[in-house]
Amino acid sequence: MRLDRNKPGGNWWALMPLVVFLMLYLGASLVAGDFYKVPVSVAFVTAAVFAVVFTPGMRLSERIASFSNGAANGNILTMIWIFILAGAFARSASGMGAIDATVGLTLRVLPAELIPAGIFLATCFISISIGTSVGTIVALVPVALGLAEQTGVSVPYMTAIVVGGAFFGDNLSFISDTTIAATRTQGVDMRDKFRVNLRIVAPAALAVLIIYLFSGGAVSEPTALPAVEWLKVTPYLLVLALAVAGVNVMAVLVAGILLTGVVGLATGSLGFFSWIGAMGDGIADMGELIIVTLLAGGMLEMIRINGGIEFLISHLTRRVSGKRGAELSIAALVSLANFCTANNTIAIITVGPIALGIAERFGVDRRKSASLLDTFSCFVQGIIPYGAQLLMAAGLAAISPLEIVRYLYYPIVMGLFALLAIGLKYPRKYS
Repeated sequence: MRLDRNKPGGNWWALMPLVVFLMLYLGASLVAGDFYKVPVSVAFVTAAVFAVVFTPGMRLSERIASFSNGAANGNILTMIWIFILAGAFARSASGMGAIDATVGLTLRVLPAELIPAGIFLATCFISISIGTSVGTIVALVPVALGLAEQTGVSVPYMTAIVVGGAFFGDNLSFISDTTIAATRTQGVDMRDKFRVNLRIVAPAALAVLIIYLFSGGAVSEPTALPAVEWLKVTPYLLVLALAVAGVNVMAVLVAGILLTGVVGLATGSLGFFSWIGAMGDGIADMGELIIVTLLAGGMLEMIRINGGIEFLISHLTRRVSGKRGAELSIAALVSLANFCTANNTIAIITVGPIALGIAERFGVDRRKSASLLDTFSCFVQGIIPYGAQLLMAAGLAAISPLEIVRYLYYPIVMGLFALLAIGLKYPRKYS
């Protein structure tokens, strides 16, 4: 099968690299019953080679250059900078005792049975304040791991709580990239989109919160509560305060790294060379994640230039009729684009103009189309094991992304409530 990139409407064969990746990573892991049997980096290398080899009409050097351009995309490189700084911060904070101190403070404040619900609420608040799911995950996953160790809760379960709450804010925050992209492509005010969006996802968040409240009964009380060391908590407090204030996430992480060194030296818990060594170890911990991110960026660029995204868009909009069908097509468009690009902001930007055309043609309220774009992109981004958020969370927790997916209650419930909103024409005012 030769791919014709000039074929109108794109070509389904362009999506085969993604199919190869999913078959090798998900399929083989499920058959083997072990998510560690196939390293995600090997699955991505295989899919990347497939994408380069089966792209016709270009010399090999041109194909490699196109792949490299995708890997060197500005969004990809920014994410890699965040990964590097996050790794350095996580290890240096752990080395000087910030994580243990923060865990001790949390255990003192929250009863054990309220810890899952408390972590979910805290994550929702922080993520909606700072507008970035990745920044929220970087800040809170290490704390969640410490709490899991102290209370006997499953590490993937606690990690999933943070990831779910992070997407609550990513979906709603006024300063989130997805909110900005969705409102700009649909030409609506952020406040109007927020009103519609909140009515759809607030019931989902409440339902998940109730689940965590009931599941808290299985959390074990720690045998001994550690003393609270306030000075060692300050790196996390600084990171959260700067993030809430809207400071760039990379500047936030640099400030956090510097403060871990200052506090470590002041308390004698971390020497200068130990601090530098911890940063180096943290950066090394992100090695596979950085490689996977580069490979994914290149592979998805090959899918795009070969017409894979165009194929999805043209086929999904072919038989749309009526408002409900139009809303479903918008949801399906952004979901599939996100599935292929593994970036919810890029997915919204890609299909946003098409979604606006669908909304205008079939009388869909643009405030609702903006909400659907944002919600379904966050739903997909929240469950794909090769998305930056799950890869980051898995890297920090030293577990497989697939182990987290099974506990991702909020993204799944959010997606179900969004589908119900379409089926039940809710909210009525905007439907």
